[in-house]
Amino acid sequence: MIHHPSPNFGPRRNGESPSLVVLHFTEMATAEAALERLCSPQAEVSAHYMIGRDGTVWHLVDEKLRAWHAGAGAWQGHDDVNSRSIGIELDNDGTSPFSAPLMRTLETLLTDICTRWQISSSGVIAHSDMAPGRKVDPGPRFDWQRLARLDLAHWPKTIGDPKRPLSASLDEIGYPAAPADTRLQAFRLRFGLGAKGQETDRDRAMADALAQSQRS
Repeated sequence: MIHHPSPNFGPRRNGESPSLVVLHFTEMATAEAALERLCSPQAEVSAHYMIGRDGTVWHLVDEKLRAWHAGAGAWQGHDDVNSRSIGIELDNDGTSPFSAPLMRTLETLLTDICTRWQISSSGVIAHSDMAPGRKVDPGPRFDWQRLARLDLAHWPKTIGDPKRPLSASLDEIGYPAAPADTRLQAFRLRFGLGAKGQETDRDRAMADALAQSQRS
């Protein structure tokens, strides 16, 4: 791990501690370009960690501090996601597959973070989850099921009720208020496996299964 301090941070507000991990992609051509931006005072953005395509980890902000990665949005009825989360930037241009070394390193880093802060698999979310319509990262090429097999992300293990209204399930999972089609697209970025068009029984069943598993 390479310590590469960013000046873009502050104290966590209202005594909050990390209960979420938010995954991002850099959407830049190189790790060096992303690091420059994440450490630029003018950019006013950062993350706690960045993982390169070759598996290198840069530690930018101490986990006890509030990095500036999430921006406007909310999750499970709470805004100021920055104060409640650890942000991880993944070196990816937004269209390419995520490299094998990056994914292996992410698994190790997530295991450490989630153990240290007692964060459940449902607390590992996409930037697009908490900011529907505003953000799309880490995008449709990210392998959430791979993380779920290691209990490092949430994925339904049962079949839910296809008749339960999608909006009710998305509220319970934690998605913030947004137009129905915007929330559907955000949900599908994470769980839709390429689905398009109007919501389907599969969307509703998957969302209900996720909501049920969060209750247990």
